[in-house]
Formats: sequence, C-alpha cells, structure tokens
Amino acid sequence: MEVDKVLLQRARAGDRDAFTELVEPHRRELQVHCYRMLGSLQDAEDALQETLLSAWIGLDGFEGRSSIRTWLYRIATNRCLNVLRSSSRRPPAATPFPVTPPPEPSRLGEVPWLQPYPDLLLDGLPGDDPGPEARYESREAISLAFVTAVQLLPPNQRAVLLLRDVLGYRAREAAEILGLTEPAVNSALKRARTTMDAQSTGRPTRGPEDPDLVERFVTAFTAQDVDALLALMTDDVWVRMPPLPFEYGGTEAVHRFFTVLAGHRREIAKMVPVGANRQPAWGEYIRDPVTGALHIVGVLVIGITGTRIHELTHFETTLAPYFGLPRTLD
Repeated sequence: MEVDKVLLQRARAGDRDAFTELVEPHRRELQVHCYRMLGSLQDAEDALQETLLSAWIGLDGFEGRSSIRTWLYRIATNRCLNVLRSSSRRPPAATPFPVTPPPEPSRLGEVPWLQPYPDLLLDGLPGDDPGPEARYESREAISLAFVTAVQLLPPNQRAVLLLRDVLGYRAREAAEILGLTEPAVNSALKRARTTMDAQSTGRPTRGPEDPDLVERFVTAFTAQDVDALLALMTDDVWVRMPPLPFEYGGTEAVHRFFTVLAGHRREIAKMVPVGANRQPAWGEYIRDPVTGALHIVGVLVIGITGTRIHELTHFETTLAPYFGLPRTLD
C-alpha cells in the first residue's frame, strides 16, 4: 500500500509513468469486464481507453476510500453503461450472406454485435479468481454462451450481475460503484438471476471427455460431411453467424443449413487452431484457385458440452489480427 501511495503522489504530480505503473496491473481484467458488459472486443477496447483517460484526468478525485482497482471498475462500468444507453450505438455492418436466398432461419439473433475474445488476452489474467460472493467460475463467465445471455439483460441488471456474481463484490460495494442503493442493487440482481436461469444458456462449456471430438469435427467440417458433423452435435445445437442475424437451432435446421451452404461455399483448405473464450476455435482459410495462396474467410468457435458440440459460431475476418491470424498464408 505504501508503494501505491508513492505512485499515486507521483501520478497526481503529472508523472505518466507512475500512472501507468499504478493502473497496468488492472488493465487486462478491466478489458474483460468491458467485454462482458458490451459483448464486443472492439467496443471493450474503446471503453478501456476511455476509462484510463478518465482516470488520468480525474486522478485528483480519487479519495482513497476504496482500492484503485475498485475505483477503476467504477469508471469502467459507468463508461460501459453510457455506451449501452447511447442511441448512437449501432450493430456492425455485415457482409452479404453467401447464399441467395438464405435458408429459413429458426430465429433472428438479438446480439449481432457479439465478437469472440482471444484466449491470448486471458492467459495469466490478474484477478482470474472471483471474489467470495461470486456464483460463476471464471471459465463459465467468459464463454460465448454466458456473454450472449448477459447481453439480453437491461444495462443496470447487466452491471449488477457482473459485479456481484462474476467479480464477487458485496451488495454495498456494488451499490457504491453504481451510485445506487443496496435495495436497488439487490432487486436488480434478483431480476437478472431470474432471467439468466430462464435462458439456461450461461451454463459451463466443459472440455470434451472424448479427446478425439475436436479432431473429428475438423475432419468433418473441412470435408463438408454434413452427416458426420450432425453426429457430433447435441439435439439442441445452435449455429450462429454474427453480425448476420440468422440463427439455426436443432439438428433438422442445422442439417438444412449445412446442406444448402455446401453447394455454394468454397472448400475450407486449412483450419488454424486458436483459442477464444476458453473454447476451441480456428481461423478458416480457403485456397485461391489462381495464386494458390490461402485466404482467411472467418473465425470459427465451438461450444462443447460433455461429448457433443452444442454451439457453432462463425465470425467475420475483422478480428483475425487479434488472434494472430494473418489474412493470407502460403
């Protein structure tokens, strides 16, 4: 604590290096918090930068009644709430669907801004162990299923759920962070938990008991073997393609989707393994028939329950650099 006080004094005197040393231990966990709040890696990075700028400008307003970490969470959470309440926020533009007309979807998704989060940014994350009040394990609370479910909560409920059930802040602390009363926090938390339980989509995505599941998936996917793919999936599997709104649920709809798509899409020549949201993921590459070079066409993430795949989400190429995926391969 004495070191923090010295750094704080230097930072208040205008020493940017001291400020960086003061906030750097919390940078990565703050970005993950913003990601959970906003569901978008790019929006989370913007919110993080605004948080750090606001902290630098308002450092004299830090009174020391809470830790630097809690103070930064207060700023970050309220920045995210401002984004969520802003009418200027728009879903990202999607490239046209490769099939005309597209197969009839099971439903239209409500989270077109959803983006994956690279495991590279999660490794060795400070604060990866939740507080004593938390209900969700760290792995569960970063899964695509959980992040998607959280996006459907109203802003205040979303913030309260993350502060209380993910980060483990007590009701009094969450109330101070949000500028609410404890009864208001408890009421919002109760409603948020009810919604999350009803959705039943925030459950953990466990690793496969069958060690060959991922390998068999890659083989079936690259071969466009629809029957082999369906054999690896649960009966209530979902296929999603944000920012496109079309979602396909259940084996019949997913079979129809892949069957229609198979006649129009180029064969995936290479799948480069990466990690996203603590789930198996790949960069998808097709081969240019003229040059022979491999071009990335998307990032694919799967969710696994037991020995079956319950979710398959295809993302566009804009986030490939965050995963260390080059746009072309020889």
